[in-house]
Amino acid sequence: MASILVCGGGGFIGGHLVNRLRLLGHRVRSVDIHYKPYSVAQPDEKIIGDLRDPVTCLEVCKGIDEVYQLAADMGGAGYIFSGDNDAEIMHNSILCNLNMLNACREHGIRKIFYSSSACIYPYYNQVDPDHPNCEESSAYPAQPDSEYGWEKLFSERLYLAYRRNFRMDCKIARFHNVYGPHGAWKDGKEKAPAAVCRKVAEAVNGSEIEVWGNGQQTRSFLYIDDCIDAVLMLMQSEFAGPVNIGSEEMVSINELASRVISISGKELSLRHIEGPLGVNGRTSHNALIRKELGWQPKYSLSQGLERTYHWISRELLNPKTKKIHFDTP
Repeated sequence: MASILVCGGGGFIGGHLVNRLRLLGHRVRSVDIHYKPYSVAQPDEKIIGDLRDPVTCLEVCKGIDEVYQLAADMGGAGYIFSGDNDAEIMHNSILCNLNMLNACREHGIRKIFYSSSACIYPYYNQVDPDHPNCEESSAYPAQPDSEYGWEKLFSERLYLAYRRNFRMDCKIARFHNVYGPHGAWKDGKEKAPAAVCRKVAEAVNGSEIEVWGNGQQTRSFLYIDDCIDAVLMLMQSEFAGPVNIGSEEMVSINELASRVISISGKELSLRHIEGPLGVNGRTSHNALIRKELGWQPKYSLSQGLERTYHWISRELLNPKTKKIHFDTP
């Protein structure tokens, strides 16, 4: 079994990845700048470290066979699309990737996974909410809808350059709206499924919840267990990517809210307000991953939402959760 480093192991996807790798018998070291109070990660070795520091990256890579690089400055629409955090998002994430690639090269680590994002896809292919185009080959000519997307696209090219020039086995996946239990749900960086689940769980029966925009914008959402399955299959394959890891079950945000309300058993209405939205439509295009890896999601959106809603509902009732101050870094 391998000695594996998970960067961003204190986060949502990273925490689930840490635990799955341990279940498979690997020795797992996790590093993150901080660990969320609701993090599920149980690594063999937990390190609090800042990957913007090249010395830290060199230290955490000692004795490691392969790396999963998920560390990034990111969040939901309220964080990414406001425009207020663009410089920090780009600066922080680029430094993490530059430093980790250099550290892997210095230590002779050949195998590294990089988590990119569906946000790299051009804005002009996502104007029609009913027919977005997020096929991998559509990434160029480039026009991401946010600086977060531009950073992810630059970093993809960085990993591909290291693959070509230094013969490193870099794997790249473009995540599409991954959600599930133990993710951010009230710290300002939560994504749509968690935000809607929280609003519905907090709402009094017969009241209303707020939805940004007209709610007609479309997305697809991937349950966390399916995401981890795909990442591990990619790492075990000869395929490098970039490849989409997402669901093709596209719904409007209004439909997403309706499904969560149905799960709750409450009678609630929607009130549409102004807020950061991103593109009009986005869903994963999975032809390439089906061809190369034979992967497809196991969980429907309704199944994943039910698990997520009930977890958030329990967290709202948890006395320990109520005492936690959720900082937005």
